[in-house]
This record gives sequence, C-alpha cells and structure tokens, in this order.
Amino acid sequence: MNLLPVHSETLVSILSKEEVLGHLIRVTREVNFMDARTQRDPQIRFNGMVGQKGFRISRVIKRGDSFLPLITGQVESTARGSIIFLNYRLFSATVFFWVFWSIVLLAFSAFYFFAQQNISYGCICLALAVGNYALSLFLFQRQVKLSRQVFHELINLEGPVGRFQ
Repeated sequence: MNLLPVHSETLVSILSKEEVLGHLIRVTREVNFMDARTQRDPQIRFNGMVGQKGFRISRVIKRGDSFLPLITGQVESTARGSIIFLNYRLFSATVFFWVFWSIVLLAFSAFYFFAQQNISYGCICLALAVGNYALSLFLFQRQVKLSRQVFHELINLEGPVGRFQ
C-alpha cells in the first residue's frame, strides 16, 4: 500500500493499441453536465478524453465522490498486442483540500502541544489529522479498486491475457 493516494500499474494486453483506444473511445464521453441527454447512455463507463498519445479518464458515477481517481494512461504497441501504462491519482481539488485540512490539524496540534501546553487537545487534533490521512487513503484505494475492475472488464483482462504490476 502506498503512503500517498497514488497507484500505478502496467498491463499487457493481446489487443492492439488501436483496439484498446477504440474500446476506450466507445465507452468514454467528454463531460458536459449541461446536456442531460448524454448522461443517460448506459454504454458510457468513463468521463474524460482519449487521444492517440494517451488518455485522461475517470469512472462514471451517479453520486459525487471526492476520492474518485483520475486515470491517466498511455498505450504502447508491441509485436503481439500492447502495453498499457496506468496512473491513478486524486483530482487536484481533492488534493488541495486534503493537504489543507492536514496542515490545519497539524498546526492546531502544534499550537496546543507547545503554545498552550494542553496535551489532551493536542492529542485530539493529532488523532484527527491521522484519521483524516488514513480514511483518505482507504477511500482512495477503494475507488481505485472499483475503477480498475471497470477498466479491466473493458479490455477483457480477466481472461487469458496476462498482466503484471
């Protein structure tokens, strides 16, 4: 398990680069929250953009989730298929608030420990900072697992195709 909310993996697929990108293009849409018609398509599994050099996608969800990972990836051709390089990370706004509240709680801990000499309040703030960190990592890893399942299903990696991490 990583100490930061990031995850990366390398997948080997028997599908060619064009087939992998074609599958992604068919199930990915650019986000347009103003057009409700595009949000009803059950075939769409990802929001984002897919290009010839790579992709930036996130899983389609019905309710907001701050710990949904942004998946960035590249697909490289090989003689017998392709290699897919995936990176999962939090969106920038989530990272900002996660770091902000961690710094605030650690600053309050330091204030109570050193300036106020109040050990109990300092321990409470420190416990909240550690809890915030641990809960964030847990929720991120849970969302990564769900996003990985959808991505692997998309390119049929559960079958005879090998993969390594």
